Amino acid sequence: MRPLPNYVDPVDGSVYPIDVPRWRSAAGRPLMISDGAGLGSDEIDRAKRSLWRYAAALPLTVPAPVSLGEGMTPLVERAFGGGRALFKLEWFAPTGSFKDRGASVMVSVLRQQGIERILEDSSGNGGAAIAAYAAAAGMGAKIVAPASTQPGKIVQARAHGAEIELISGSRQDTADAAVAQAQSIFYASHNWQAFFLQGTKTVAYELWEDLGFRAPDNIVIPTGAGGNVLGCDIGFGELLRRGAIPRLPRLFAVQPENCGPIAASVAAGADDVIEGGLVAPTIAEGAAIAKPVRPREVLAALRRSGGGAVAVSEAQIAAAVFDLAAEGLYAEPTSAMAAAGLARLWAAGTISERETTVVLLTGTGAKATPKIAELLEARP
Repeated sequence: MRPLPNYVDPVDGSVYPIDVPRWRSAAGRPLMISDGAGLGSDEIDRAKRSLWRYAAALPLTVPAPVSLGEGMTPLVERAFGGGRALFKLEWFAPTGSFKDRGASVMVSVLRQQGIERILEDSSGNGGAAIAAYAAAAGMGAKIVAPASTQPGKIVQARAHGAEIELISGSRQDTADAAVAQAQSIFYASHNWQAFFLQGTKTVAYELWEDLGFRAPDNIVIPTGAGGNVLGCDIGFGELLRRGAIPRLPRLFAVQPENCGPIAASVAAGADDVIEGGLVAPTIAEGAAIAKPVRPREVLAALRRSGGGAVAVSEAQIAAAVFDLAAEGLYAEPTSAMAAAGLARLWAAGTISERETTVVLLTGTGAKATPKIAELLEARP
């Protein structure tokens, strides 16, 4: 039997056993999980129509996963911005967003480790996912969310039986409120929990399988805290170490100009997040993370891949919503932001239309219908 990996504090290198529930290091920092061995194509459990077909790549064995059929999302080629790209439709997940990948793995592990009630802070999609998977697991859940969250996302979490607390102020105020409550309820934050990233990384394995067991040249990712950047970095990193791919795909983070600390830090060549940037309301509310909890790891992942980051305006995000809709793809603004970034990367010559480029569309437009209705009304 192979030895278990460990939780690792990437700052000081301290390690902790992963078979004991933990959400941060003794120093109060977010944890990662030590490098995994990955899997080969012959280790995919093709009988499973969910991300659990890649269970052999997870750091813990989970005999009874909490699964609603997450993963196995479509990859479709569509025209956009004068070129063609592959769009990964993560909104085909059970709750309508990519967050189901991380929720399934994290909740499965926590239930297995004896946790009965969990706390999450979210601007919408993460809370809906955690509420759904906690319900499926027979666990209690409390969701702390900004008061400005799209009502449909709050209704979704309430319908699954989660306790809801709305917080006035910014998205960061909501995160701070959740951390303050973590003394009395286990903090299962999609931003802090290392096992959430183990679920997110399965999109890398899935793209590898989608493309005939090869990696794309580029992946364009809507980015708030950077969970999908890290998931792609972890998953493709495992495949590279396994010898299953010859190189990493380039990862490109896309953020709103109104709240883009990762993009600003990349532009400055910084190793850590730059403080004091613009923090203003954005229609890409799911990306409005002024203080991501793993900025050094996200920035390192972008550099390691040879990729980068771009920031897009509110007008560019709104235009992308409707340009995607004209191709039959109904994405919420946070998700459509990635397509706006794709157009900028093409225009700058950073990526070529001859390359294989995947755009992650992370959430359905049905999650933000009132906001999209406002954008329609405002169109000239």
